[in-house]
Amino acid sequence: MLLIVGLGNPGPKYAGNRHNVGFMAVDALARAFSFAPWRKRFQAEAAEGAIDGVKTLLLKPQTFMNESGRSVGEAALFHKIAPSDVIVFYDEIDLAPGRFRMKRGGGAAGHNGIRSIAASALGPDFRRARLGVGHPGSAELVHGYVLSDFCKADADWLGKLLDAVVKAAPLLVKGEDEKYQAEVMRLAPADKVDPRKPPAAGDA
Repeated sequence: MLLIVGLGNPGPKYAGNRHNVGFMAVDALARAFSFAPWRKRFQAEAAEGAIDGVKTLLLKPQTFMNESGRSVGEAALFHKIAPSDVIVFYDEIDLAPGRFRMKRGGGAAGHNGIRSIAASALGPDFRRARLGVGHPGSAELVHGYVLSDFCKADADWLGKLLDAVVKAAPLLVKGEDEKYQAEVMRLAPADKVDPRKPPAAGDA
């Protein structure tokens, strides 16, 4: 079984935030592959199904971002899922809007959700699916920026990125992360994204 996690904060207040793009990614996967309805498990919303024949549990932790590890660690422990079979989708401010990168293991790079998961019983060696949302330009603006909604100008590239995440998913569940990354970027090339500077926090 694979565990595919989307990171975000629970509730309608945060639903459109850049920080919730991980939730958006797993929601898109659930719709596209006709997963069972979401239900409350593991301090999260969880949905069971299959992607290209691979049994998969989708998870949206409801613990708030900074405590994501409690939920992810609990689900992985219950199902005896190894870190190599855990994939976490999340927002990455160090990637330009629309860019996408896969990596395995490593540090948290200031992302509290990733830090929490790495500090859990699961450890740091899980697979990371990093969805670029851009940087506001200075460190003091980051908190407000990621907790602001995507703006209207983001809708086109964001929709294409989420569609690509779904269409390329058979490569992801086969463990072919490099091919998955390449296919996502082929389907949603970031060179077509408006190169404008991301809006400052509060301008979204």
